[in-house]
Amino acid sequence: MLTRTAKLAIKGGTPVRSVPLPYARQSIDDEDVSALVEVLRSDWLTTGPKIEEFETAFAATTGATYAVSFSSGTAALHGAAAAVGFRPGEEAITTPITFCATANCLLYCGARPVFADVEFDTLLINPKEIEHKITSQTRALVVVDYAGQPVALREILEIAEKHGLTVIEDACHALGAKAHGRPVGGLSTLTAFSFHPVKHITTGEGGMVTTNDRGLAEKLRRFRNHGINSDHRQRETRGSWFYEMVDLGYNYRLTDLQSALGLSQLRRLDGWLARRREIAHRYDLALQDLPALRPLAVRSDLEHAYHLYVVQLENNQLTASRSEIFSALRAEGIGVNVHYIPVHYHPFYRERNFAPVGSLPRSEAAYERILSLPLFPGMSDKDMEDVVEALHKVLSEFSR
Repeated sequence: MLTRTAKLAIKGGTPVRSVPLPYARQSIDDEDVSALVEVLRSDWLTTGPKIEEFETAFAATTGATYAVSFSSGTAALHGAAAAVGFRPGEEAITTPITFCATANCLLYCGARPVFADVEFDTLLINPKEIEHKITSQTRALVVVDYAGQPVALREILEIAEKHGLTVIEDACHALGAKAHGRPVGGLSTLTAFSFHPVKHITTGEGGMVTTNDRGLAEKLRRFRNHGINSDHRQRETRGSWFYEMVDLGYNYRLTDLQSALGLSQLRRLDGWLARRREIAHRYDLALQDLPALRPLAVRSDLEHAYHLYVVQLENNQLTASRSEIFSALRAEGIGVNVHYIPVHYHPFYRERNFAPVGSLPRSEAAYERILSLPLFPGMSDKDMEDVVEALHKVLSEFSR
């Protein structure tokens, strides 16, 4: 372990790494490239057979009856919210510790996001806080599997059933996670996933919504295709030109090129999940002797997907702020990040007074402490050791 005698890079010392380590990145191999080339040489670049093939494989992976692909995780969330059919003035309860798209999708549909505070140790939405926020206008719960750990789904689904609410699960961090022995994706009314390059699998940009409800699946397919009741391939198969726009929709379609990449990536998901869990376990062990740092708690009745490895700094044991420690670690070549600025802190939400600053104390306190450490399957053991070395170096300098 390094001591205070190791001069920090931010103060002119030698950094732990000369080549920066990102917090996450995609993994692309020759099989992925071959899958893309195969589609490029085919008759279908979009609205073709690869989309259905990818959706079928994804549904099987998540244990859902239906999977409907979208052009991004944000589009998937928008589709899920639209499928609920919010009426003006209705509300949905969600978490402030998430990317802004989780709440934005409600605004797109005319609903008002209502923020409920998180648990102190997991930063997942607190079911007790949800109960306190429910009113006669509440229509849905939009919960987030933050960092890859499923929310308390059993309790949340019981709350939803008690009050007649729809559950949208934002599982953009949680592909491959399990709750109570069942894969995330087949448990909530609607579950949204993301295929951004930093996620478990990538299609470049892309997303998916899973559901066990046939009617909702049909709504989702129309919504991503301008509200039209058939797509080009279906009409080509029937030898027909005729179509009708029956809803107001968007062009949120995933292409065959992206679907081919997603299929190829999905075949390696299990191995990637195993590596993510291995790195997280090694972090757990290696960081035990750093009292100024605390990893998020993990429940015992689930399988964490570890999109992120988030730690909370014990600020009362440090002489520097999270921002200063962030900068010092970046100077050491460690690409730490912060997930997330609470949604109600963003100017758009602040100006409209969705939740006054000070009203969500656990979320707000967590924001001052959290850091995401690098975590992706392509990390080597040496990469992980560099992260641990840099943490010891920086926290040793700034410990009280």
